[in-house]
Amino acid sequence: MNDAQTLLGNPTTGFFLTLIIGLIAGWIAEKVTSSNHGLFTNLIVGVAGAFVGNKLAEVAQIQVFGFWRGLIAASIGAIILIFAWRMIQSRRSTM
Repeated sequence: MNDAQTLLGNPTTGFFLTLIIGLIAGWIAEKVTSSNHGLFTNLIVGVAGAFVGNKLAEVAQIQVFGFWRGLIAASIGAIILIFAWRMIQSRRSTM
């Protein structure tokens, strides 16, 4: 696989579209999880969520391509990341 395709996670999505999808996915995850993040944090969570969502889709053998499927996968991945972060933080506070 091409290094650029691996880096962006989705061979049909360019760099700027990945940022836009990440920003929207981060915002969706923020609303679903009742979080209060800034724009930059939404971008980071959304782009990281895109990697997680694409890997989960790959494991489930679901093809993710295009804007809408990429947005759904990124949103699901971002929500998973926020919940995982909260679980880690709650374990640290109880210790």
